[in-house]
Amino acid sequence: MKKKNFWLELKKNKKPILALAPMAGFTDSAFRQLCGKYGADVLYSEMASATALYYSDNAKDKTQRQKIKNATLELLKFNPKLEKNYVVQLFGSNPEHFAVAAKIVSRDVKPDGIDINFGCPVSKVIKQGAGSDLMKNLPKARAVIEAVLKNTDLPVSIKIRAKSGEVDALKFLQFISDLPISALMIHGRTVNQGFAGEPDCKLIKEARHHFSGIILANGGVNSLASGLRILHDSQADGLGLARGVLGRPWFFKELKDNKEKKPSFPEILKLMLSHAVSNEKIKGAGSLIELRKHLVWYVQGIDGASRLREQLVRVSKVQELKEIILKYQKSL
Repeated sequence: MKKKNFWLELKKNKKPILALAPMAGFTDSAFRQLCGKYGADVLYSEMASATALYYSDNAKDKTQRQKIKNATLELLKFNPKLEKNYVVQLFGSNPEHFAVAAKIVSRDVKPDGIDINFGCPVSKVIKQGAGSDLMKNLPKARAVIEAVLKNTDLPVSIKIRAKSGEVDALKFLQFISDLPISALMIHGRTVNQGFAGEPDCKLIKEARHHFSGIILANGGVNSLASGLRILHDSQADGLGLARGVLGRPWFFKELKDNKEKKPSFPEILKLMLSHAVSNEKIKGAGSLIELRKHLVWYVQGIDGASRLREQLVRVSKVQELKEIILKYQKSL
C-alpha cells in the first residue's frame, strides 16, 4: 500500500513548512527529537550512503554484509512517535545502488520519505561523483531519481544547489520536470560559494516555473529576520534550517511564533544537559564523545565561552557534563 504523502498534508496547512535540513554528524535521532519539540515540521536524517546499503545486500562475505548493514541502519534508526515526518537522505552516484538502497530503506527503516542529495560540496563526497558533482551530470542524476522512484512507495524529494559547474538549479529542474518529485530543497548558494554569501532568492523564486511540488529555501537562515526575508524574497513554501539551528533548536519556535526567543544561559545549560541525556539513552554509554560538537555550539557567544569550551571538548560522560555545568553555574 502506498504511504500517505505527508508533504501534501503539510501544504494544506498554508503555513511555512520548517524542516531540519540534513547535516552529517549532527542530525541524529536525539537532535531530531529536540528540534521536533520546538516545532520542526520535517526531520531529515544524516546523509546515508546508497553504496553502503547496496553492499550490505551484495558484498560477497556474509559477515561483512551484516556489519555494513548494522552500521548504516543504526545511523538511520528513528523513533516514529517522536520523529514525525522523518526523511532519509541518500547520497551516491550509481543508479543501481540507489535502487537497492531505496528498497532497503523502505522495507527496513520505514521512514516517511526518501531524499536524494545533489548539493553536498564536501570534497570526499564529490570525489565519489556524488552530491553536487552528481548535479552536474544531468543524465546520471535523472537515472538516480528514476531508480529511487521505481523502488519505493514513499514520497521522494531532492536537495540541490543554486549551481554546480555549468548546471544551475533551473537547468537541472527543467531536465527532470516530468518526474513525480514531491519536494525540493534548494541551497541558494553555488558550490563555489560553499556556505558563505547571500542565498540567491530570485533563483529559488524562479524555480517555481519548473517545479510544482513543495519548495524549501535553504542557506543563510540564521536569524528570525533573515528567515522572514528569505521566505518573502524566495516565495518558497518553507525553509530548511541547518547551521542556524545548531546550539539553538528553539529557532524553529521563533519562526513559528514570529518572535525572537532569548533563553537565559541557565536555561540553555539545562537544555544542553537534556540533549546529552537523550543522546546517551538512544546511543548508549560513550556516545557523549561524538556529541561534543553539539555542546560547543550551545555556548557560543556567552561570557567565558572559551574556558567552558575547553572543558566540553574533553567530556566523555553525562556525569562529567553535569559537574561542569554545576561548577559554571556557581561561578555566575
